[in-house]
Amino acid sequence: MKELQEKIEKFNEERDWDQFHSPVNLAKSICIEAGELLECFQWNDNYDLEEVKEELADVLNYCIQMANKLGVDPKQIVLDKMEKTAKKYPVEKAKGVSTKYTKL
Repeated sequence: MKELQEKIEKFNEERDWDQFHSPVNLAKSICIEAGELLECFQWNDNYDLEEVKEELADVLNYCIQMANKLGVDPKQIVLDKMEKTAKKYPVEKAKGVSTKYTKL
């Protein structure tokens, strides 16, 4: 993960793009790219895997940039969130169901 973060950072530094990457701009970009990812599935489930991979890469790229900008470790925040979610959705109650935790 660290190697990927460094490559993204170098890519942006070489182009002097960091000036545009405020947290608010990155949040907007994440939403925009997520919309483009969703567009791959707009009318049916027959998607082009290459298009999906490119849009997913854009979403991940901006998410990693947001983590870098905020000074947080992406791996750690995902692990922390999974731990929190595991408490809300214990296996014995949540396995095989999509019910919201408040209704379990």
